Amino acid sequence: MEVLVPSEQSITGQSVPDASMKEISFYHASEGKSLATPWQVAMTRADYVAQFDIPSGMVLDCACGSGIQLAAYASRLKRSALGVELDRDRAVASCLNLNTIANRFSTFGQGWHRRSLVLAADGTASDEIASLAGLEHNSVSLLMLDPARPRNSRTHGLDEMQPNLSSVFEAWKPYLASTSKGPCIVLDLSPRLTQELRDGVESIVESFWPGIGKTWTWMSRGGGRVDRLELWLGGVATPNVGKRFVRLSRTFGGEDTIIEQHEAIQQIRSELQPARRNEWVTILDAALVESGLVDIWLGEQLSNIADIRWAESSPRRPRIHHNGPLKDDAHPFVVASGRVVDILDLPLDEVNIDTIVAAALENDISALTIRCGLDAALQPRLQGSIDRQLRNRQGRRKAFLTRHTSSNRLLLCVQYPQNSDT
Repeated sequence: MEVLVPSEQSITGQSVPDASMKEISFYHASEGKSLATPWQVAMTRADYVAQFDIPSGMVLDCACGSGIQLAAYASRLKRSALGVELDRDRAVASCLNLNTIANRFSTFGQGWHRRSLVLAADGTASDEIASLAGLEHNSVSLLMLDPARPRNSRTHGLDEMQPNLSSVFEAWKPYLASTSKGPCIVLDLSPRLTQELRDGVESIVESFWPGIGKTWTWMSRGGGRVDRLELWLGGVATPNVGKRFVRLSRTFGGEDTIIEQHEAIQQIRSELQPARRNEWVTILDAALVESGLVDIWLGEQLSNIADIRWAESSPRRPRIHHNGPLKDDAHPFVVASGRVVDILDLPLDEVNIDTIVAAALENDISALTIRCGLDAALQPRLQGSIDRQLRNRQGRRKAFLTRHTSSNRLLLCVQYPQNSDT
């Protein structure tokens, strides 16, 4: 076990520009860059934590990795950081990244930074760490944990997290300062956790803090992908909000899109009917659907949510059919939305591509995007052929082409308006 003082740490290695903000560069040990939290994500979390009444004390990350998230919390809250990392090289990188952020905000050597420490140690060795760091009981203001987990599997069990939740909670519970709602804890978990595993996480939490507030948060940077799944507990859980979905702004510092579940909604999903002209088709952000908050959002977007028919499309392209337009067709949660203007009873292949283009021209279409599953080698050939044939034509409308699930017919949908977020 080794104590490292960030302000005394000599620079080693080469810093790398951050994925979300190129003007800032961070240090990483081996394999650390691919695991590091983007600065946009780190600061979004830190800004949100700052809205709560956090008790006094240190910010503790007992598996801090490169320390980027720890630096965001500590600098934003102006609380000293205590990072623990089993790998010494990553512990050194954490020191350097704390210094990077302190320099960026002109707070190098100020109180929070001067008192910050990083230990190369086992994150569950709380008593030994506390002794070396001069940490007393009830003096950790915020506990964060991003446990390591298998990287090459689609799912994993809770016992594969390292360090595991139970050992961390047992080790650090005496050191956590409390609020009227319990301690302040943020768990950064795998986006691949199933509902059963999320229930398992809640059971572990309940065994230590019965009745504690919980807010699950899904975070996405776009592309239909859940980038982060978090559980906010106790003093940082939002009262009466069980789930939250955050779609990060495309640009750093832009406005994020947030939807919250204040009460559970049991929505009966109607089966897809035969394809018909003039119905509306919307392809949704897969990350929003995965979060379980899509019905709440649709209730805001459509006057009659009962009119929705769900297509059994792939998880990458969740699709609904409905009787009228969305209130906001260009919403960040919408990949594409449009009205069916033609139904083509033919396969989507190179033999029929000229017929498809002819149908597009008949419907005054200038650009047509394929939005259905195809062989990876075939899709660019078909899309390229469509683009070449429609180029320089006089059409005025943009459209997308999707496949009706039950009949396998192709639906030609004119977009209102074009949504460029793919």
